[in-house]
Amino acid sequence: MAGHNIVWHETTIKKEERQERNGHKSAILWFTGLSGAGKSTLANALEHQLFLEGKNSYVLDGDNVRHGLNKGLGFSDEDRKENIRRIGEVAKLFVDAGTIVCTAFISPFKEDRDRIRDLVEEGEFIEVYVRCSLETCEERDPKGLYKKARAGEIPEFTGISSPYEEPDAPEIIVESDKQTVEESVNVIVAYLKDKNIL
Repeated sequence: MAGHNIVWHETTIKKEERQERNGHKSAILWFTGLSGAGKSTLANALEHQLFLEGKNSYVLDGDNVRHGLNKGLGFSDEDRKENIRRIGEVAKLFVDAGTIVCTAFISPFKEDRDRIRDLVEEGEFIEVYVRCSLETCEERDPKGLYKKARAGEIPEFTGISSPYEEPDAPEIIVESDKQTVEESVNVIVAYLKDKNIL
């Protein structure tokens, strides 16, 4: 196996030094929720706010990542786990680089999300549960996926023919069917300030 000859190379510049230069700590904001809940919208709105405040941040979006890094993966349980595993490793690199990374992925399985949490230090993984009723997600259906899933055209679709495991104790819950995007962003920014990340 190739892994036997690979040794982790410590960087000369430490994460803490990058954070100090940036003027804020780094973290993974892991947006999870059903398709259509507003994860990507919220992650991008938060990044825009952080950018305006001069913070280093980046969005990793489920659809965008599947165009490149995870292009060869499907939507079976096994492929979904691998999709999330890869994203977790990439997100960890962003944390090491001193950046606040916003990840927008359905990530339906608790075990997979917990595995990402274990990759980073305590307080660096912030689970943001974008809670929204299935009915509202279906009404929004921005990509027409629920309609296709109900017609049997998409097998293993989260919330319809595949389970979504709600977070047990997320750091942040936003109710995207009750709160505006601006209100949700304010909740997240307040949390980041309270935890001295910003």
